[in-house]
Amino acid sequence: MLLGGVYQFSMLKIVYFVAEDWYFCSHRLALAQQALAQGYQVSVITRCRQHADQIRQLGFNLIHLELRRGGINPLVELSVLRQLLQHYQRIKPDLVHHVALKPVLYGSIAAKIAGVPHVINALAGLGYVFTSKQLLARLLKLPIKLLIRQSCNQDQNRVIVQNPDDAALLSAIGVARKQICLIRGSGVDATAFFHSPVPSQQLPVLMFVARMLWSKGIGELMQATKQLHAKGLQFCLRLVGSPDPENPDSITEQDLQTWQQYSFVDYLGARDDIAELWQSATIAVLPSYREGLPKALLEAASCGRPIITTDTPGCREVVTDGDNGLLVPVADIDALSHALERLLLAPELCQQMGNSSRQRVSRYFADEIIIKQTMQLYQELSHG
Repeated sequence: MLLGGVYQFSMLKIVYFVAEDWYFCSHRLALAQQALAQGYQVSVITRCRQHADQIRQLGFNLIHLELRRGGINPLVELSVLRQLLQHYQRIKPDLVHHVALKPVLYGSIAAKIAGVPHVINALAGLGYVFTSKQLLARLLKLPIKLLIRQSCNQDQNRVIVQNPDDAALLSAIGVARKQICLIRGSGVDATAFFHSPVPSQQLPVLMFVARMLWSKGIGELMQATKQLHAKGLQFCLRLVGSPDPENPDSITEQDLQTWQQYSFVDYLGARDDIAELWQSATIAVLPSYREGLPKALLEAASCGRPIITTDTPGCREVVTDGDNGLLVPVADIDALSHALERLLLAPELCQQMGNSSRQRVSRYFADEIIIKQTMQLYQELSHG
C-alpha cells in the first residue's frame, strides 16, 4: 500500500544476517532504519562485539551469533548453521537479507529449510576466494561457485551485486540473469561526509582506508611511496584500518611495525572519525585487486577528494579516469607511483577532481538513492 508516497509494509518481518556488528553499522544501518520506518519488524543477526548497544537502542531486535568468517571446523560451522536455522524458525521472517559470502551460503540453506518466503543475497564483492592465488582459495573456488549457484537460483531469491563485472561473473557460473540485481554499493551519507576544499597544507596527505589485507594493494602502495620519498617528494601516507586475523590475506603486526619506522608513514589503526580524517586528507588511494564497490572511496569522493585506484571491478565504478581521479593497472607499482606523483605536483588538478568526485556521489551513490533502490526490491518481492 502506498501512503504519502511511501510504501507501507505493515508489520512484515525482515532479518538482516551480517557477519560482524561493525559492518552492519557501517554498511547497512541506514537501510535497516528505513525498513523500520516503513513498517517492518527488523531483526539483526550478527556477531556482537562493540556495537550491540547502539543497534539495540535504535529499535532493532538484536541476536548474537558467533559466526567466524574464517572458521573451517566442520562441527563448529554445523553448530552455527543449526543456531541460525532455529532463529529463522522462531522469527518466521517474511524476508531475509544476507550480506557477504558466508552469510549468503549459510543463510540460504537455513532459509530454505525454514521456509522463508523471500531471500535477498547481497554479495559485496567476491572476496578472498576469488582474488587470492593461495592454494586454499583455489581449492575452495569450485565448491563455492556451486554453492552460490544453488543459493541464488531459487525463484523467491534475488542476489544483489555492486558492479557489472560481478553480475557477469555470477551469470557465467550459472546464476540466472533474472535473479541478479545491480545496486551500486551500500550508499554514503553525503551530509556526514560533506564536501570541503582539498586542503592546501604544506604537507600533502595520501590516505588509505581499508582492512589491512594484501589484496587491498597495500604492498604495492608501500613500494610506490618509498620510490616517491626516495625522489625527494614530501608527503604523509596515512594508513587507516586494522589487520583481519580471520582473513588468510591479512598482513601481520610485524609488517605494520616495519612500515611505521618509515618517516612518511602514519598508521592510525581502526578509527571511527573517518569523515573528519577525510577533511584533512589530500588524495584518496586504494590500489585494490578487486572490490564490490568500496565504501571508503565513496566516502572520500563525498568529501570532495581526488582518488587514485585500480582499473578493476568495483574500483572503476567510483572513478572515471582523468575526471575525478586516476586509474592504474592492478599490482603495477610504477604506474601507481607515477599517478601519485602527478597529483602530488598538481594541487589545482586535485581540487578539480575532488569537485567531480562530489558530483559523482550526489548523482549515483548517495544513501537516499541506494536505499530507495533496495526498498523497491523489498516491495517487489513482498508484494510480487
